[in-house]
Amino acid sequence: MPIQAALWGLLAGSALVLGAAIAWFARVPPRLVAAVMAFGSGVLVSALSFELMEEAFRSGGLDSTAIGFLAGAAAFTAVNIVVSRRGGQHRKRSGEQQQRAEDGSGLAIAAGALLDGIPESVVIGASLLQGGAVSFVAVAAVFLSNVPEGLSSAAGMRRAGRSAAYVFGVWGGIAAASGAAALLGNLALAGTGPELLAAVNAVAAGAILAMLADTMIPEAFEEAQEFTGLITVAGFLAAFALSKAGG
Repeated sequence: MPIQAALWGLLAGSALVLGAAIAWFARVPPRLVAAVMAFGSGVLVSALSFELMEEAFRSGGLDSTAIGFLAGAAAFTAVNIVVSRRGGQHRKRSGEQQQRAEDGSGLAIAAGALLDGIPESVVIGASLLQGGAVSFVAVAAVFLSNVPEGLSSAAGMRRAGRSAAYVFGVWGGIAAASGAAALLGNLALAGTGPELLAAVNAVAAGAILAMLADTMIPEAFEEAQEFTGLITVAGFLAAFALSKAGG
């Protein structure tokens, strides 16, 4: 089961490389990048609402779910502030913001991307402990949201003059780390009770929602202001329909 968790995490993380490849080998208009980012944001909002928070509430109740949710958001925000101040605040930007970042921002961009992916990967690994089968909706949601993340950031890196080795090294490394995080999440939570799994789901949901508000949605709104809301709703509906079909 741990190996399965690693493979599912790697599959979801590989979408980052796919998105980066699209941005590197094709000229993708910034508004299209933003639209895909908005769609991915809606997908993740739906997944954390109907997969993570619902499961956390059912297993742990409102109090523990709320505490975990806020704790996850607070933890992500605190670490994100540190990463941003070191040059990683534009890691998902598709425009020229990365070009204006400090020369030493490369490590911060990689650290920020890893920070964004850890909660998602842990959720994938933990989902195998709930019934013995991975949550297909969780994997699909993370995969669909990772494509625009890799696309947007790689587009910005390319405009900033980053090399192909740098771009694919960053996203390939993050994809591998996603598999490792899913593996560790599965191993660390094996044998734990439903209450702890519920808390992990709530913490991950808070961190993911904070990430969306801090990074993905601002990027989408910057380039596609008129249609960001509608596209985000479409992503939410797609993931919601997927969750009901899988249920």
